[in-house]
Amino acid sequence: MKHKKKPLDLNRITFTSLKQKRHKVGKTLFARPWRNGGMLTDFFDSLPGILAGKEFREVVERIAKAVCQKRMILLGMGAHPIKVGLNPILIDWMEKGVLKGIAMNGACLVHDVEIAMAGHTSEEVDEEISNGTFGMVKETHETINHAIREGVQKGWGIGESIGRKILAENFPYKRFSLLAVGQRLKIPITAHIAIGTDINHMGPSADGSAIGQGSLQDFRTFASLVSRLEKGVFINLGSAVILPEVFLKALALARNLGHPLANLTTVNMDFIHHYRPSVNVVRRPTLKGGKGYTLIGHHELMVPLLAAAVLEKI
Repeated sequence: MKHKKKPLDLNRITFTSLKQKRHKVGKTLFARPWRNGGMLTDFFDSLPGILAGKEFREVVERIAKAVCQKRMILLGMGAHPIKVGLNPILIDWMEKGVLKGIAMNGACLVHDVEIAMAGHTSEEVDEEISNGTFGMVKETHETINHAIREGVQKGWGIGESIGRKILAENFPYKRFSLLAVGQRLKIPITAHIAIGTDINHMGPSADGSAIGQGSLQDFRTFASLVSRLEKGVFINLGSAVILPEVFLKALALARNLGHPLANLTTVNMDFIHHYRPSVNVVRRPTLKGGKGYTLIGHHELMVPLLAAAVLEKI
């Protein structure tokens, strides 16, 4: 015969006082309502000191401090920031001395070059892929592939090769090109290529040996920039795979060569969580010291906000 279980006697519960409890949220951390006529700094100061509100302000403080101390601030990026119109924001950061280097995936080259040449980019993939015309843009193929081939023969990496090409040509919108501005300001821009991922690999002008050689040279340049990240900041903007992997290898190479990089700040910015940025940008690089951050939100909102906050701070 089964014994009937008695319910717990709730009258024996031991309570503690609310005043004795430690809590994570208090009124000193609350957001403050907006008052008309306020300054931009008032808005940032009004954010709640909780979760992303707290971390956003910490990231701003760390970037601003690194700028003032003339430390390395390095951006790794996918193409989405270009496609949502952020080149002017990033260029402004370059011109004002915030960014000291940029690492791109191959898609960035396509969109940056097309903006320089035509002032627009990003075709309708659904429509073009059905028609068999996706990626078949003559000027894009030839400009990128010829620049890579000619630049590698002169000992340049891909970023420098294409940046020099844009500057030398009479492209009407080259003022919006990250690659061109990088060359004008002598800010290194590197390109990290996975063969077959970009439209300029689809035509006869693509030279695999030149692409490989140029990308390898850019990796070594990028590793040199990473080696200077002590007390600096690395931001991964919208790259889910290529740049997080390249960054981790560059970091490993720099440490192997005697650069401890024990105090660095890493920031991953995207509109969803991805595995590789979470571990290869935010967690693993800062195990020795420093701090990693994740800021989730649409690039077209988060990047202008971050850029403005940093410029106000410095």
